[in-house]
Amino acid sequence: MAKNIPIWPGSASFVPGDTPYGLYDTDSIYQSDIENTADWCAKRLGYPLTDIELQDINFFACFEEAVSEYGAQVNTYNIRDNMLNLYGSATGSNLSQKKVSSNFGGLIELAEEYGTEAASGGNVTYYTGSITMTKNEPIYNLTDSNVVSLESGTPGTDPIEIKRVFHEAPPAMVKYFDPFVGTGLGSQQMLETFGWGNYSPGVSFMMMPLYADILRLQAIEFNDQIRKSAYSFELINDRIQFFPIPNGSNFTKVYFQYIKKSDRSNALKGLTGTVSDFSNVPYQNIVYNRINAVGKQWIRKYALALAKEMLGYIRGKYSAVPIPNAEVTLNGSDLISAAGTEKEGLITELKEILDTMSRQMQLERKAAEANAMQDQFNKIPTKIYIG
Repeated sequence: MAKNIPIWPGSASFVPGDTPYGLYDTDSIYQSDIENTADWCAKRLGYPLTDIELQDINFFACFEEAVSEYGAQVNTYNIRDNMLNLYGSATGSNLSQKKVSSNFGGLIELAEEYGTEAASGGNVTYYTGSITMTKNEPIYNLTDSNVVSLESGTPGTDPIEIKRVFHEAPPAMVKYFDPFVGTGLGSQQMLETFGWGNYSPGVSFMMMPLYADILRLQAIEFNDQIRKSAYSFELINDRIQFFPIPNGSNFTKVYFQYIKKSDRSNALKGLTGTVSDFSNVPYQNIVYNRINAVGKQWIRKYALALAKEMLGYIRGKYSAVPIPNAEVTLNGSDLISAAGTEKEGLITELKEILDTMSRQMQLERKAAEANAMQDQFNKIPTKIYIG
């Protein structure tokens, strides 16, 4: 033993505040375990057959670090496994050692982005605008506030993207109840598509479900817009061109739906105080008295590895200690090497255990179990009944 280095006195007495951070000091189970672990580590290092150049506060620091490391590994696994379910949730609550239910929040948010582009929902507001037409003028500049009116924003200042252009067209219901709708090859084929045959809805009544009427109306509107519309337009940059050329009687004002590009391009969505990434997921220090026996055994082993490493660094300050007529060679480097191997092995072991507990692995095991059970059922002979 090196001169003037304090050695382990043979017992530990813990008082809250003896650990570097005091993360778990008020837990009565922790207070008992930390003393027992200090005594156990000292004996595993050779006490009382050899002097241990560590004090109880050194063992206490190792134990606190071991508990924190265990909690960090478990919390990291939970964050990784639950991240998709936690995006956008509040950061004010502690999720450590709590069950996180699966949800489709992240998938729905992604679907909303697609819905915005497809004009079928989404999270970007659609506004209404209009263009005042001028006789014999087919081309209009969307930045011209004299002819363009916007529900939100200012033409020329707030960039917009037009999603839909409307014009006043005969409603599909007119054609639906037109007694002459059956005339003409195109309309007749449409009738036959929905099983109407030679009937005309205006003169014959049939017992049909409501969805058949809705499908027919949608087909008429879609057919008129895509194949039979007398009006069309072309958008190039900030200019829109209409066909045919307005003559003052066919249409005087055109309405459209648009979004503001600033709304869609804003990637900073959601409220302040919500989960956005790994760094602000609300997993705090775990509660020690809720750790099971398996976890506590891992903590003891890791605390021993840390104590062994610390003892190695202390003994490493002296390659040998002189004694009468000889000298004693210390094993500091051996202790540091062994501690590093043990720490790495414990971390690897814990990560592998946690990986097997992931949702994906559990589902795969359930699927394998179901397949194996079905295979066993297939081998059971079926009874033959004669009667």
